[in-house]
Amino acid sequence: MWMVPESKGIPRTSSEDQRIKLKSDGCNLNLVVKSNSNYSQGEVTKTQHAVETLGKKTISTSEMKLIYSKTEHESILNGTAASGTAKTVQSTSKRKYFMVIGINTAFSSRKRRDSVRATWMPEVEKRKRLEEEKGIIIRFVIGHSSTSGGILDKAIEAEEKLHGDFLRLNHVEGYLELSAKTKTYLATAVALWDAEFYVKVDDDVHVNLATLGLTLARHHTKRRVYLGCMKSGPVLAQNGVKYHEPEFWKFGEVGNKYFRHATGQLYAISKDLAMYISKNQDMLHQYANEDVSLGSWFIGLNVFHIDDRRLCCGTPPDCEWKALAGQTCVASFDWRCSGICRSVERIMEVHQRCREDDNALWSESFSDTGNSSS
Repeated sequence: MWMVPESKGIPRTSSEDQRIKLKSDGCNLNLVVKSNSNYSQGEVTKTQHAVETLGKKTISTSEMKLIYSKTEHESILNGTAASGTAKTVQSTSKRKYFMVIGINTAFSSRKRRDSVRATWMPEVEKRKRLEEEKGIIIRFVIGHSSTSGGILDKAIEAEEKLHGDFLRLNHVEGYLELSAKTKTYLATAVALWDAEFYVKVDDDVHVNLATLGLTLARHHTKRRVYLGCMKSGPVLAQNGVKYHEPEFWKFGEVGNKYFRHATGQLYAISKDLAMYISKNQDMLHQYANEDVSLGSWFIGLNVFHIDDRRLCCGTPPDCEWKALAGQTCVASFDWRCSGICRSVERIMEVHQRCREDDNALWSESFSDTGNSSS
């Protein structure tokens, strides 16, 4: 219903009461005029026109607000993005990116983050240039503490002001919540950046960015790509052991192995799979181990599994020998530590002995590289 404004061109008296009813059917308005006066047809037409104009403007405004609200709601995926991301979504949605790299980190890992910044992750200005010229986004990914706004969150906020390299999630941090964090990260990244690939890597892993880009570019024409070091480890039913699986009974007899899935130190998925996770995150089951959870989400889907062992090289001498042989590794870590052992002290050594050429990242064109198989 819209109130009809007083028309200056039509005299009104109490004895000449005009009752106007507005009927709305969708976005069409029908004006029904019941009058005891002797108004001319022209005056009534003017009034009808004024009401229709007012009604259409009101509907237009309401529709625009509804559309914007719906778009904003879908873009930030029910609040999965950090505060203030609505404007970021609008500004970044026009730009296409090649890959988004999310570095999983924790509140206690400040030294690890600094060691990554000092080695394979470009700092501030070079990182901005990387986004503009190569379409590569790199962010440390972290949620908030159980006491939101507490000392841990304030420390991350201060670090963010200094480096500007965080993606904050609407997620409560905790080791047993890694599967939920992965879902939230992918949903948030898809909402913020339109990229061909979305990568997750741990903060105690060494990465050669150009080699990673070239590896993904070879598969950029394929659909539903799930790339990593595929494994099938045992389902651990015993309580108290590392990587214990509380839902071991779902995998059959004791001693059975998991389905094939990518190891959690580094993996990549294409945009269509990231969007699938984003749209169905409320229905996707979470197992105790994050890499198992990700693999389970793709069971039953027509997914192209790619097992590339360059994504899980060992630390020197393994990655060094491969680099000398012209087989530069994408990622290097120690299996026994599920990352580089004592990474804060050792990642610089790994970087010096296993890194790619310094100019490789800037000389390659990733989006134009690749095979045309599907």
